Amino acid sequence: MSDVRHVLVLPDRDAAEEVAGELAGRFGVAEEPQLVRDALAGEDDAEDAQWLVVVEDAAGRLDPAALDAFAEEYEGWLEKP
Repeated sequence: MSDVRHVLVLPDRDAAEEVAGELAGRFGVAEEPQLVRDALAGEDDAEDAQWLVVVEDAAGRLDPAALDAFAEEYEGWLEKP
């Protein structure tokens, strides 16, 4: 099985940091998630940036539906591959 990468899209940095911090406890994610600032096209203002939490799932054991529901708690969503 190939490596799976899940991308959670969050509305701001605070939400992204909270989600990244809770992934280990909630889902047993061992590897530190990567936080990426995703500026919306044509926007320079940091307030208009979404934040991505990239989770490597080498074993393919994370449930995408559960990750999506988790992201929704923070007004985010799971990016569909």
